[in-house]
Amino acid sequence: MDSGAQDGRKRKNIQVGLDVEIVQKHHQRTGQLTRGIVARILTKSADHPHGIKVKLASGEVGRVKKVLD
Repeated sequence: MDSGAQDGRKRKNIQVGLDVEIVQKHHQRTGQLTRGIVARILTKSADHPHGIKVKLASGEVGRVKKVLD
């Protein structure tokens, strides 16, 4: 993982307005990442092994793989 990137599996690292990279459900096999700004945090638990689920400002939903600076 990049030294500047935070872990997307912990809810405390995710905030509305952050620039993140997510993997959408239909891209899980390929691992294709989508970059965007967090609009809503959908996961209620403190952490999730596959990443916290968020909705981006663009409307796309996926699990956070990287929190960008």
